[in-house]
Amino acid sequence: MAGQHRAQTDLPHQTRPTLRGSFGMSASTHWLASATAQAVLERGGNAFDAATAGAFVLHVAEPHLNGPGGDLVAVLATAEDPTPRVLAGQGHAPRAATIEHFRAEGLDHVPGAGALAAAVPGAVDSWLWLLAEHGTWELADVLAYAIEYAERGVPVVPQLARVLATVEDLFRTHWPTSYALWMPEGRVPQPYDNLVNPVYGRTLRRLVAEGTGMTRRARIEAARRAWRTGFVATAVEEAAAVPHRHSSGTVHAGVITAADFTDFEPRLEPAVTARFRGITVAKAGLWSQGPVLLQALTLLDHFDDSRIDPSTAEGVHTIIEALKLAMADREAYYGHLDPADAEEVVRRLLSPQYSEERAALIGPAASTEFRPGDIGFKPYTPPLETRRNAVQADGVGEPTVQQTGQTRGDTCHIDVVDRWGNIISATPSGGWLQSSPAVPELGFALGTRLQMTWLDPAAPSRLEPGRRPRTTLTPTLLLRDGVPVAALGTPGGDQQDQWQLLYLVRTLALGFDPQQAIDAPAFHTTAVPSSFWPRTWTPGGLVIEERADPAVIDELRRRGHDVTVSGPWSQGRLSVVTRDPDSGVLGAAANPRGAQGYAVGR
Repeated sequence: MAGQHRAQTDLPHQTRPTLRGSFGMSASTHWLASATAQAVLERGGNAFDAATAGAFVLHVAEPHLNGPGGDLVAVLATAEDPTPRVLAGQGHAPRAATIEHFRAEGLDHVPGAGALAAAVPGAVDSWLWLLAEHGTWELADVLAYAIEYAERGVPVVPQLARVLATVEDLFRTHWPTSYALWMPEGRVPQPYDNLVNPVYGRTLRRLVAEGTGMTRRARIEAARRAWRTGFVATAVEEAAAVPHRHSSGTVHAGVITAADFTDFEPRLEPAVTARFRGITVAKAGLWSQGPVLLQALTLLDHFDDSRIDPSTAEGVHTIIEALKLAMADREAYYGHLDPADAEEVVRRLLSPQYSEERAALIGPAASTEFRPGDIGFKPYTPPLETRRNAVQADGVGEPTVQQTGQTRGDTCHIDVVDRWGNIISATPSGGWLQSSPAVPELGFALGTRLQMTWLDPAAPSRLEPGRRPRTTLTPTLLLRDGVPVAALGTPGGDQQDQWQLLYLVRTLALGFDPQQAIDAPAFHTTAVPSSFWPRTWTPGGLVIEERADPAVIDELRRRGHDVTVSGPWSQGRLSVVTRDPDSGVLGAAANPRGAQGYAVGR
């Protein structure tokens, strides 16, 4: 799968081994989820059973990064059919979520925290649908792990403790249900305290109890009905209707209702693909930011390996400039479009002629302009607001949280491959504990994915009832000769495809081992309007880890990049599982940043 032009002695050291074996591999952003997924494989479950069990554990172990009220995007292939498919677990805007309503509330952006920004929760229903369609285990067995952790507790990771400390005043003053749930003893949990969520445990037990029927599928479908039309949807509507403080500093009620839940249906969609160095890269479509990675790869495929080496100033510059061009097209053309229009837009964005034209725009100096291309459709130009004093998320793909509840980059990830050839890469997110007041009967909060829509009818990613917001969730599947060989992804908001791009360049073009590629110094551009409230950008912005060569950083500044040097291990939490279809050897690697992610397998 990887390029071979470098000798192994020329490659950098790594923090951990790339795991290798033949039975099964699991990797995620938290060791408990990875261990759970692997335990399911060891007990005979397949990759979809394992990923589902691990995902529900992530609700409990990383509640500041995802929750049951959030969303999900996954790319998968089955042992029977290697065709890459996308599990579209991104919920849509509620029926009453109109531009007119938000404007009448005095808002010019969708808030970044508060129930008014909630899309219909898609994660839980999508996981249950996947379990019914492609799994083999009973629902009770899959959920048993998360129920145990919710009731017996998980260790509070340091970043979770910092998040809770940041929002303590917000919870105490404005969100009392969240204060009662997450600070039940009247204090902020400290690092490595035992954190329990018995309310969510009861919710899961109720879903299991609702799952009656003659067959495994019927039992899962009964639990889905309880989620979609039963006690969950009812409790969400009642809680969201209570007016509360939003990140805008103003008070609003949510508009989501129980009826909105019935409008959502999980489904598998065709993946969008492009080739780079002989490997097919499969992503979700224009309702995600997935084609950004494909566009960037098609641009970089016009350069030789030395020109795109991320350890050199020229390589960093070339990669960053390609990303700026792809991201500009994201703002101009991406959104939940009519299927025929979406297919045509993607075809034009990924055409060889267009990629060659865009690659020719990469000059020796950093661009500070917003430069979408001309594909025959009218490009949209979003508000280009700079905020030099805005808090930037230069952490490990985890949240930066202000007192108002503003959050950025909150997400988690899981990858699983089994011995039969089933493989999945999934990025669950949203519904984190600081996104909106907790629903007291359920033990979780609603998500805020609508903040990624514009209150402008001309925008392709506009707010509109029934439309999916353009999500940043963007897992990846790699194929060689039509057969899956890797599944990968990372948290990080707008940086997700940027950090994955570095991994693909290093492994596919430069011959890095997966763990070496993950460990290598990372960087990203902030020269794109953020997908997160308040939607600001930094023209020419480039954030790079301080482990990078100082001479490289100096040269980037001379080229005109607005460089911010972040901590030495501060960017990305990428994980990956691999499969060699010829030898049957499986592999896995995970990010050491943040000391949470782990790969396990044998």
